[in-house]
Formats: sequence, structure tokens, C-alpha cells
Amino acid sequence: RLKPPFPAAVGLYGCPTTVTNVETVSVSPTILRRGPEWFSSFGRKGNAGTKLFCISGHVNRPCTVEEEMSIPLKQLIETHCGGVRGGWDNLLAIIPGGSSVPMLPKSICDDVLMDFDALKAVQSGLGTAAVIVMDKSTDPID
Repeated sequence: RLKPPFPAAVGLYGCPTTVTNVETVSVSPTILRRGPEWFSSFGRKGNAGTKLFCISGHVNRPCTVEEEMSIPLKQLIETHCGGVRGGWDNLLAIIPGGSSVPMLPKSICDDVLMDFDALKAVQSGLGTAAVIVMDKSTDPID
């Protein structure tokens, strides 16, 4: 099968090219200005820094927000999205990191932190941090 060349070897204009994501590029100047200690002061050990969370679904105000790693999921939804449509008790489940990670039932969402280690511990993942909120009107099988 014919595959494109690896960008680090042959990229733009046939030259080696480093590919990075916009999240890394956008925060780099601030890290250089304020220092790595400032950036690593957010979150918890092994999950330091900030993350862009794109929150959609059954929330009052869908949004994309930069927030510190390890923020409690419930706090993320309540603070930035005005909560779950119909209130937190109307929550069925949340997909915490995009469509490629397993969903979490409400019982786990009540206390889970939004970082790589905490979500791995509950058999899910942070993935792209595209948080999809589902209320009790959702049939996840349908």
C-alpha cells in the first residue's frame, strides 16, 4: 500500500517538518513568559497544566474552555456550561474525551477528576477532551 511520507522526514516543501497541535502552540508563549513552574502549578502531579475542554450535548451553555487539568467533572460542567439541562440529577452519562473513549455513568461523574490518570482509573480516558453530556432523555443504544 502506498503511504504518505512521515512529516518528520519529508514534510512541507520536501523538508523535515515538525507537526504539533494548536493547543501546544497557543500556550507555548505564555509558558515561556511565565515559566514552566507556573504552568505545572495547575492540576496534580503527572497531570499538570491546562487543557482545552469542548463541552457539548445536554448542557445549558455548550462551550470550549481552557481549564486546569484535574478539575472535577461536575465543577467543569456547572461552572462553564450552567449545568446539565434539567439539573445534575437529570444526568445519564458523559463521554469525557470524545467518541473514542468509554462513557461514564452519573455515579462516576459525581466525583471524577478530568485528567489522564483519574479517567484511566475508571476505565475511560481524556482523549481529545471533547466532553459529550447526555441527559436521561438519551438512549445510548439507539
